[in-house]
Amino acid sequence: MVRRRQISTDQIEPECVVLLPAVLSYPAIDPILVEIGPFAIRWYALAYIAGLLLGWRYVVALTRLPQSPLEKQDVDDFIVWATFGVILGGRIGYTLFYRPDYYLAHPLEILFVWQGGMSFHGGLIGVIVAVWWFSQRRGLSTLGVGDYIACAAPIGLFFGRIANFINAELFGRTSDVAWAMVFPRGGPQPRHPSQLYEALLEGALLLVVLAILVRKDRIRLRRGTLFGLFLVGYGATRAFAELFREPDAHLGFLLAGLTMGQLLSVPVILLGIYLVSRAKSPT
Repeated sequence: MVRRRQISTDQIEPECVVLLPAVLSYPAIDPILVEIGPFAIRWYALAYIAGLLLGWRYVVALTRLPQSPLEKQDVDDFIVWATFGVILGGRIGYTLFYRPDYYLAHPLEILFVWQGGMSFHGGLIGVIVAVWWFSQRRGLSTLGVGDYIACAAPIGLFFGRIANFINAELFGRTSDVAWAMVFPRGGPQPRHPSQLYEALLEGALLLVVLAILVRKDRIRLRRGTLFGLFLVGYGATRAFAELFREPDAHLGFLLAGLTMGQLLSVPVILLGIYLVSRAKSPT
């Protein structure tokens, strides 16, 4: 029998005591909501569905504003275009921006979207292409359509970041803040829950700001203004949130100590400034 020696706290030298910062417990949520045999419904997929459906209903509501560039039927038809733009653009963008070498060696895995790996910047490009193509086919104002779609985009961003948190991925840098968390795949150190920062900044905050601005005639009727403000707002909040987010392990810090997310946000901000500066009221 092995006897355990009881050690009194009086026997511990003061210099041997290490006080660890208190951290919040990560609420380990199963990333799979329902699993039936080989079929599984994941929170990540539901986030995309929720973002698209709620965004669709929100844009439908915006069509009731005076001089809307869209009719309800246009919005109903565009949801399919938006879905393809988000998924194809997001996946292709991820393979090109974040892991080109890996997918060049494993091209079939580009199709394995259920394994994760989506780029918002790629999805943004996909939606911009979808807006342009759809508008040309319908004879609609591309910038006007883009303004309304941009107002709904933060909804998808919000749910997407919440899904990242549930999946315990894209976590933050190590920190001693009171709300730091130990993520399952982030080692023993407490980290910023940067996914929640992004959900609040890129999602909730940007949604509220655009919701206020879209109801101001002098802004809404200047085609391209809302789209441009969304780009500037997203690029700025993403670049700021990246200060707390752990860089991708296979990329690390890049040019001038910036992350890939920050570098990709630079052209987004510049395009947004350009659109706002060139915005004109409809004739």
